[in-house]
This record gives sequence, C-alpha cells and structure tokens, in this order.
Amino acid sequence: MKDIETRLDIGLLMSEFYNRLLADPAISYIFTDVAKIDLEAHLPHLTDFWELSLFHTGNYKKNVMQLHLDLNAKESLTDTHFDIWLSHFNTTTDTLFTGSNAEKIKTRALSIATIMKIKIQSA
Repeated sequence: MKDIETRLDIGLLMSEFYNRLLADPAISYIFTDVAKIDLEAHLPHLTDFWELSLFHTGNYKKNVMQLHLDLNAKESLTDTHFDIWLSHFNTTTDTLFTGSNAEKIKTRALSIATIMKIKIQSA
C-alpha cells in the first residue's frame, strides 16, 4: 500500500469512507434523512476540506463547524455518532493507505471530532 499523496488519493478515501458511513444504519440516517446530502455533489467539498487539512492546499472556504452546529440543531450529534464516524474513518484509511500522511489524516480526524464534540456540547 502507498501513502496519501494527492488530491485523487483523498477523493478515493472520501468516496470509500462515505460508502461505509452510508451502509451503517447507526449513522447513515444523518446523511440521508437529516442532512439529505447528495453524495456526488458533496464529495468535492469533502475532498477540498481534507486536502486543505492535510496538504494546506485547495480552496475550502466553508465554516465546517457551523455546518455541523446547524446539523446538530436538526438531529443531536452524540458521542456515539462521533465514535462511529471516527471508527469508519480510521478503518477506511487503514484499508487503503499506509504512511505518515495516512497517520496524519487520522490524527486530524480525531482532533476535529474532539473539537466538534466540545463545541456542540457547549452550544
């Protein structure tokens, strides 16, 4: 296996990750019934976000925290949801990639999930 090296690698990771999330009934309803995401339209934004987070490049401009606060107002995002999300993120990353960037993106995901949980609980 190789490390995450390009935007295409991040796109593959996001596609596989969301396929796992959408197949998990414990969390899929948040994306399908609450947020009602169009995955094909959403994937480029996810890739932009993680490209900026991992490589400090790209053009992600949205306020990811506010998007999740708005989502939480519709459906409470619980510690369990974050744990499931993080588990799928880590498993997908480990299935597809190995190396320093793969470890870095998992660390960033943990940091982001932790910050979001804290901000959502204090909102």
